[in-house]
Amino acid sequence: MWRHIASNFLTFLVVLVFLVGGVILWGQSEYTAQGPLDEPICLRVERGSNMRAVSRELEQEGAISNGTIFRVGVDYANKNSLLKAGSWLIPEGASMSEISDIITRGGASTCGTEVVYRIGVTDAEIEVRELDPATNRYVEKAAFVPGEGDVPEAFETVREKADTRYRIAVAEGVTSWQVMQGLAAVDVLEGEVNETPPEGSLAPDSYEVREGDTRASVIERMRQAQDLILAEAWEERQEGLPLDSPYEALILASIIEKETGVAEERGQVASVFVNRLNRGMRLQTDPTVIYGITEGQGVLGRGLRRSELRAETPWNTYVIDGLPPTPIANPGRASIEAAVNPLSTDYIFFVADGTGGHAFAITLDEHNRNVARWREIEAQRATD
Repeated sequence: MWRHIASNFLTFLVVLVFLVGGVILWGQSEYTAQGPLDEPICLRVERGSNMRAVSRELEQEGAISNGTIFRVGVDYANKNSLLKAGSWLIPEGASMSEISDIITRGGASTCGTEVVYRIGVTDAEIEVRELDPATNRYVEKAAFVPGEGDVPEAFETVREKADTRYRIAVAEGVTSWQVMQGLAAVDVLEGEVNETPPEGSLAPDSYEVREGDTRASVIERMRQAQDLILAEAWEERQEGLPLDSPYEALILASIIEKETGVAEERGQVASVFVNRLNRGMRLQTDPTVIYGITEGQGVLGRGLRRSELRAETPWNTYVIDGLPPTPIANPGRASIEAAVNPLSTDYIFFVADGTGGHAFAITLDEHNRNVARWREIEAQRATD
């Protein structure tokens, strides 16, 4: 009898082990399988929250099929205590395993609201925008110029949120003085920078910052980025360029940056200046004259006068030979690469063509015809 009871009990244990093993395998499969979410969501995790509360919200949003399996899986992966506050983008079809990684890895929030401080060539702007999880694109909520008019309520509201992201977007072609002025208006930064960085030394780009970062640390990031871009470009430069150093390449790149806003033209504009340098011709470019007047401190805001084209300044390339002594702005990567790898052309002239681009010419006669067409366009616009 006891032998029969022992045999049945052993059979029960075997069956129980198989059942438990099957449940574990099923749970593991559910934890790593594609999730039910049919479109992305932005999951907000409040400070002081826990995995139980998060799992309930994920269930309500339809992001996971079973909150218990999610919590067990997180606990098994030793991530239960690693939950990070913030706003996290949960992509379509994310598995429980992927979601647990997203909400525990830390770093800056990946969705929600973002404040962008834009430092542009003509003005500065603050933009409040929010990520739409369905399209994974930011939607503008408010935009304003610092010091002009009332501050939008949307800006005041997001400043109170702990998970709001902050970004500084520096446009290509801004001067170092403009960067300094722009950073002074970024109210989440601390500290002062007493000396304007050398012209051309700052890389135009988008930089994420945290509240309490120093202005000096942001400047240093920009300088390091520009040093790296310039070094890489110089290493890959064409042979036979009329440039003796990376710094001269930076000067030329800044002129290219200010001469055209059309990306496809950079190589052609670069070729004109390289051809002129090779022939010993003066560069004769208006942006250098403007820099000689403003020295990068603000925008001229009007056309050049004939007297200014003849005025002697270190940057007036109608008067001086070769390159000016310093860059005239902070060029972006594309202009730096164009300076050291220009297109191979015979162009030595260009003038605006009325479309936002330029008409290029090899001979002076051809250039004069292009100039005459541009004058006609200007005259027509003046009467419209």
